[in-house]
Amino acid sequence: MASSSLHSWGCRFLFMGLMFFTIIAKSILAVAPAGFRPSRWALAHATFYGDETASATMGGACGYGNLMVNGYGTDTVALSSTLFNNGYSCGSCYQIKCVEASACYRGSPYTTVTATNLCPPNWAQDSNAGGWCNPPRVHFDMSKPAFMKIAQWKAGIVPVMYRRVPCVRSGGLQFSFQGNGYWLLVYVMNVGGGGDIAIMWVKGSKTGWISMSHNWGASYQAFATLKGQALSFKLVSYSTKQVLVANNVASSNWNVGMTYKANVNFH
Repeated sequence: MASSSLHSWGCRFLFMGLMFFTIIAKSILAVAPAGFRPSRWALAHATFYGDETASATMGGACGYGNLMVNGYGTDTVALSSTLFNNGYSCGSCYQIKCVEASACYRGSPYTTVTATNLCPPNWAQDSNAGGWCNPPRVHFDMSKPAFMKIAQWKAGIVPVMYRRVPCVRSGGLQFSFQGNGYWLLVYVMNVGGGGDIAIMWVKGSKTGWISMSHNWGASYQAFATLKGQALSFKLVSYSTKQVLVANNVASSNWNVGMTYKANVNFH
C-alpha cells in the first residue's frame, strides 16, 4: 500500500514538473525576439545600371558610401520607391531569380543582393516602356555584376521572382559619424537579420537615451551636445521589432568622418 502511494505521489510530482517546465518554456519563447524569416516568392521585373565595375552603384541614396570598403561589394540593388519605403528598406536583402524569359540562365539560379540605392520614378516614360520604377511597380534595378548572375545582360529587362531573406553579416553593426559636436548624423551599416532600422537612440556617458530622428536612407540624427562623451546606441529593427543595445561603441574622443564597430548585430 505504501509502495503504491509513493508511486502515485512520484507520478504526480513528475507530471507537475513537466507542466512547470512547459509553462516556463512557452514563456521564454513568447518573449524571445524572433529572427528575420524569409518572405514568400513574388513576381517583379529587374533591370541593371552601370557597367561590370559597378562604379555607378557607389554612394547611393542609402548613404553607404564606398560599397567595397563598407562590405557590400557589387551584389547590390536599387529599389523602386514602392519598395524603398522612404529609406526604411535600406540594407534589406533579397533573393532574385530570372523566370519565364529566354535570357534566363538554365535552372533559374538566384542571387542575393542588398538594397543600397533608390531607383527613382521616370514620369517622362510609360511605366511599361522605360519608366520601370514608376509607382506602383515593384522593380529591382540591379548592379550589372549582380544582374549577370541571373540573366544575359543584353536582355535589358527580365521578369523575376524575388523574396526578402535574412541578411548574413560578418561582425557587428557599424556606425559612420558625420555632423559636429552639436549635431550627430549616423549612418548604420552592416546590419544583419532584416537589415533595416526603424528607430534609434544615442546615449552619451553624461546623458540618458536621446531619440534620433530618421534623416534619409540609412541615416539618423540627434541634435545634442555629445562631443567628448563615449557613445552607446539602441536600435529597433523595422522588420522584426527586435531591440538591440550597442554599448560603448565610440570612446569619448570620437570624431566625425570615422566609422565605429559594435560587437552586436541582428539575426
